[in-house]
Amino acid sequence: MMEARRAEFAELSSGPKEVERSIDRVVWYAGWADKLAQVLGSSNPVAGPYFNFTVPEPTGVVGILAPEEPALAGLVSRVAPALVGGNTVVAVASEAHPLAAVELAEVLATADVPGGVVNIITGRREELAPVLASHMDVNALDVSGADGEVAELERLAAENVKRVVHGAPDDQSPWEVAGFLELKTVWHPIGV
Repeated sequence: MMEARRAEFAELSSGPKEVERSIDRVVWYAGWADKLAQVLGSSNPVAGPYFNFTVPEPTGVVGILAPEEPALAGLVSRVAPALVGGNTVVAVASEAHPLAAVELAEVLATADVPGGVVNIITGRREELAPVLASHMDVNALDVSGADGEVAELERLAAENVKRVVHGAPDDQSPWEVAGFLELKTVWHPIGV
């Protein structure tokens, strides 16, 4: 769906190269969706009559402060890892360049992404960021696009033991996905 709207995205972002990088990033992260359990999980050796498995699970609702620049690629680079991990996202778009995020929201609304899984909001970051950081139903906060307010956001997040992710605004790595996952260990007895 992003490929079909290349021209619109190019007008609203820094140009065709950013659009191509964003599309490639979505495809790259989508390729990890069925590989995360094998790469990040494990079967753990145990001295006893048990199986012990560690499996990655979604954190839940992730608040994302998208980087100001690049507006489209920065947003995609932070939203895609959270989605691939199975989370729901509330993302604050670039305050200076929100139109690329609005276009992405339209694409997601007409794609196969279920309604409410990705929520992109626009507005003043200084007003929206503290609300995400202190909201009791937000389980993780990505401060990659936060400016000088990170310490205050971390303090607000600590009040309800919210995970704070310091991702790189334009990184592409399976470890970016791992920041939005919980690792659950399950014990299962062997035999009767």
